[in-house]
Amino acid sequence: MSRPSRSSRVPPPPLNTQYTTLPTTSPRSPPPSGSRAYTPPVEASRSRSPSQGRSRRYSRRPRPPPPEEYRSDTAQRVATGSIGGGYGPYATYDPQSGNRFTNAPSDESYEYKDRPMVGAQPSTATVPTYEWDTKDLDDALHSIDPVHDAMLDRHLSFFSARGWMNIGAIVIIIVALIGLFAGYPIILFFIRGSGPSLGFNLGGINGSGQVPDLPGVRGLIDPDTPNEALTRVGLTDNKQYHLAFSDEFNTDGRTFYPGDDPFWEAVDLHYWPTGDLEWYSPDAITTKGGKLVIQMTEQLNHDLNFQSGMLQSWNKFCFTTGIVEVSVSLPGSGNVPGFWPGVWMMGNIGRAGYGATTEGTWPYSYDSCDVGTFPNQLNHDGSPAAAADIGNGGGQLSALPGQKLSACTCPGMDHPGPNVGVGRGAPEIDVIEAQVSTARGQGQVSQSYQTAPYNAQWEFTNTTPAATIFNPDITSFNNYKGGPYQQAVSAVSFVDNANYDGTGFGLYGLEWWSDPNHRDDGYVTWYQGSDKMWTMTAAAVGPDTLSQVSQRPVAEEPMSLILNFGLSPGFQAQDWKHLKFPSQMQIDYIRIYQRDGVNNVGCDPSAYPTSDYINAHINAYTNANLTTWDGAGYTFPRNSKYDGC
Repeated sequence: MSRPSRSSRVPPPPLNTQYTTLPTTSPRSPPPSGSRAYTPPVEASRSRSPSQGRSRRYSRRPRPPPPEEYRSDTAQRVATGSIGGGYGPYATYDPQSGNRFTNAPSDESYEYKDRPMVGAQPSTATVPTYEWDTKDLDDALHSIDPVHDAMLDRHLSFFSARGWMNIGAIVIIIVALIGLFAGYPIILFFIRGSGPSLGFNLGGINGSGQVPDLPGVRGLIDPDTPNEALTRVGLTDNKQYHLAFSDEFNTDGRTFYPGDDPFWEAVDLHYWPTGDLEWYSPDAITTKGGKLVIQMTEQLNHDLNFQSGMLQSWNKFCFTTGIVEVSVSLPGSGNVPGFWPGVWMMGNIGRAGYGATTEGTWPYSYDSCDVGTFPNQLNHDGSPAAAADIGNGGGQLSALPGQKLSACTCPGMDHPGPNVGVGRGAPEIDVIEAQVSTARGQGQVSQSYQTAPYNAQWEFTNTTPAATIFNPDITSFNNYKGGPYQQAVSAVSFVDNANYDGTGFGLYGLEWWSDPNHRDDGYVTWYQGSDKMWTMTAAAVGPDTLSQVSQRPVAEEPMSLILNFGLSPGFQAQDWKHLKFPSQMQIDYIRIYQRDGVNNVGCDPSAYPTSDYINAHINAYTNANLTTWDGAGYTFPRNSKYDGC
């Protein structure tokens, strides 16, 4: 059915319209006998203009009454207004009051005086009378009362008791915090004398040398290492050793770009110091078939015709003293010279291939303050003669710029510590550097200790007990003893030609010991398989009256590992006709052992720290194009004997 338009609706009656009284019974109740049906109220007659038309009568179509169970006295009383304050749809009307409600309008609550105010029924059985003007409990919160508000105002005083209590509480809290985080550690330091060793190095090595066992992150000891390899006995000292580090390389497809591995990193550079013909690239190193593979290929890279790899543990894994053991299959053939594979170590204060870091540090192992720390090992007057001229037109003994971090360093100068009176450097110990004896057509390995400053003519003491060769049929002292940039305490040993080109693996190692408190006890012993090749002791590099240098301690620095496959005419001439490319150097495993009771693992030990110094000169240690310390933006610290302080 269509809805009437707004204009067709019946307008509401005016306020003074009169209504008839409704019966008190529900209109839905059956009418009493003799009564007529319910009729809605109608307008009382009042005057109208003719245009308003006649009065209208409102009627309602009667509906059949609902069942008896739906009716109740409560429903009737609500409908008639007996319950609900007179608001029922059929509430009774009091003609004396002039409206439906009995209470008069409130002048305070109703501001329109010309209109009636809705009130409430006096009372009902269940609903109380409305109290329009009764004060509420929250009136004080929103009523404006200047007198009362002024009484509540509080005067601010910095000298009140409550203020001093607040300030006192704050001071107590501040003093307690300072005492907890500053005072207590200072007091503890003086009581104990020094702080505990908290740990060091990558992986969170703790003060006792332990590393965490983290899911997905391998620890220092490779879990693939056989149980029988976890301990061993030293070949020289016959002491018991425990495994401190191992890598079995059993996981194929490993890569060694920066950040790929917790202990190793492949460099991306040209190793110019030795005139190498190859570019070292991380692409050349991976793991395959349970082996570390370093492959040399004949391909153009950075204007060099060959590409190969160098893997370093620099500033990631270091150790001081112990046994190094490596299983290697050498590249190429034992009767074809030219390749230069190496397994070696260098002090962490220098980084191989980063010339700025090795200038003045490699290969120094020196802790005296004398001419051995000077440039070219010469005094200002050109003495000693043994260093000024080696004879036969050979020139000066040393071309080194002097020991940069010497025991002569002036106070307050740039030095890694632990104090400026400790000589620091980056000595080198070679497990092997492979070559070929062209006279016998057999492979050899050079087993060397590189040091500075030098003996006259680079002659170390090579007699027993200072230096001992155990099997002259296999091992002999190296004809190369050094040059202007290093002294080589070295011997060479023949190897089995079957251990080349991945068909066989040779076991090579060394046992190294040094003690700053007992330097005469230092030694390095090289071996193959289970056989000792030769030993050098601290006496081999003792004081030299001709070059006027003092004892050169067997290396005491934390040493990092280097595995590389090079090609350089400066090491051995190449037989280009028979060298084959690509060629691979393969390493089955590498293991590091230390004496029981010794845990010298880490690149930043307190006795020979490196971390702060490296971080303070980080550009030199990360930019291989910086070839000098001056070029990196730094100067050598002043030498108290040579420069004066």
